Amino acid sequence: MHDIRAIRDDPEVFDAGLKRRGLAPMAKGILGQDSELRELLTGLQQLQALRNDASKQIGQAKAKEDEATAQTFLKEVAGLKEKIQQGEEKERELKSALDAVLAAIPNLPAADVPEGADENANVELRRVGEQPRMNFEAKEHFDLGEALGLMDFEAAARMSGSRFVVLKGQLAKLERALAAFMLDLHTSKFGYQEIVPPALVRDEALFGTGQLPKFSEDLFHAENGHWLIPTAEVPLTNLVRGDILDEEELPLRFTAYTPCFRAEAGAAGKDTRGMIRQHQFSKVELVSITMPEKSNEEHERMTECAEEVLKSLGLHFRTMALCTGDMGFAAKKTFDLEVWLPGQNAFREISSCSNCGDFQARRMNTRSRAGDERPRFVHTLNGSGLAIGRTMVAILENYQNEDGSIAIPDALRSYMGGDERIGL
Repeated sequence: MHDIRAIRDDPEVFDAGLKRRGLAPMAKGILGQDSELRELLTGLQQLQALRNDASKQIGQAKAKEDEATAQTFLKEVAGLKEKIQQGEEKERELKSALDAVLAAIPNLPAADVPEGADENANVELRRVGEQPRMNFEAKEHFDLGEALGLMDFEAAARMSGSRFVVLKGQLAKLERALAAFMLDLHTSKFGYQEIVPPALVRDEALFGTGQLPKFSEDLFHAENGHWLIPTAEVPLTNLVRGDILDEEELPLRFTAYTPCFRAEAGAAGKDTRGMIRQHQFSKVELVSITMPEKSNEEHERMTECAEEVLKSLGLHFRTMALCTGDMGFAAKKTFDLEVWLPGQNAFREISSCSNCGDFQARRMNTRSRAGDERPRFVHTLNGSGLAIGRTMVAILENYQNEDGSIAIPDALRSYMGGDERIGL
């Protein structure tokens, strides 16, 4: 959510930020709505002052037993009350309309975010590790998994439709091992607090993190006003919804391993085979709540935490700074981690770490206070640490052997009961 005062103070800067997002100027229209609302509020204040004055006059007239004057003022108060009620109804309409406009506008990009319309303008920051050397043709993860009899898309389709998978045996165990490994790393080495949050949330939680109202088509709606979470970012960030936090307690760092559910409404024809783009997948999420002046530093730290998972697993990856046209709705700056997949001969996204500034905090009304100072909005950050399914894809493709078996990375062997390979 955007600060209307900031738009009033510098509409040109606001429109310049929208332009970098590829959007048309909006400040003039927004300020027109804001001006109408403020004029109405000024008029309401004047009417309320007149009502208060007339009410005093009634008391004074009654004290003097001047019933005629009292009745005159009573009629005036009744008329003013009706006008005030009408004005308050109009105020609610105008405020709702203005809030709806502001709620649909994405966050403005930070000054150092690279310019660009799409992913082709993203900037590579660094590469870590090396591509594995194979003296045979690398297979894609779904061919490997199906050949092992441990990845069943047909059974999933019979019960749930497309974009689902059934994992069996050692691959099911690998998913569990990856989650435990990631949670142990983030909690013990990086100090995140492990959370087990609800997987069903209400409208206001999704509004707070920016998925509603604009992206409802990407979500799965359940009964009784609930939605299935598209990511644990939603419940983790909403842990502090409406709070005024003590700045001495910041940063707060949360992590959770949850199922995630996405409709993939705009993904027709994309990654139709395999586990890259599923309606249901698991993810270890990272969320930080911090003071504004610390959020850039926290963003770098969070990205390094996600990178450490890939380093520990011996996977080749690159870190990208997303351009203005490729960032998510709530982000002001995003770093993506892209892991190398030999079967696809390409880098694919495996984590996205974003600094949202105070954008989500304003929607959730989450603030912090230092001592007796006035409360201010916190900054929120979120990132994948990592997506479990895509990490499994990366392990299958990078650790495949010519005979179709999969070597298990050293970091996971204790979580896999000492197993050194999957399959043959």
